[in-house]
Amino acid sequence: MTASSGQVLYVVVSAAETAAEVGRLVTLAQAEGWVVQLVATPSALDFIDAAELERQTGRPVRTRYRKPHEPKPPRADAMIVAPATFNTINKFAQGITDTYALGVLAEAPGLGIPVVVLPFVNDALASRTPYRRSIEDLRADGVRVVLDPGDDPWARALAELGVRPSRRR
Repeated sequence: MTASSGQVLYVVVSAAETAAEVGRLVTLAQAEGWVVQLVATPSALDFIDAAELERQTGRPVRTRYRKPHEPKPPRADAMIVAPATFNTINKFAQGITDTYALGVLAEAPGLGIPVVVLPFVNDALASRTPYRRSIEDLRADGVRVVLDPGDDPWARALAELGVRPSRRR
């Protein structure tokens, strides 16, 4: 990454119907000066147009750990998890790292990287005790969880970051 390219926003996508709309979040983030790196859970690949998102970001959609000979991706300056499913939220809160996306998320609070989570969970799952505990645990770790995103969840997620990218590093 060059000094003029701005800060890096990881957008972590999990398998929910709204994942198909994540390009809107990418557009909004890029308009604010973020360099966007998409990270998708393996199941999310069935919900997104990875080729289009790669064209939009100019970066590959990451779904797995890199091989030793592959270059390291840029370090995230901030992360948005959107859409965040019941499974992703609970695993993130418990520190389960069985996918690349969860591994990236698990480290973020410990590294001081701001994280915003935008849950897309139905009412039946949201009423469950494990989910409510996970929301509390994530918030205790400093993760911002947006339960009522309003009419434009993508813009709200960006606003919740509370940081804007610096055009210079």
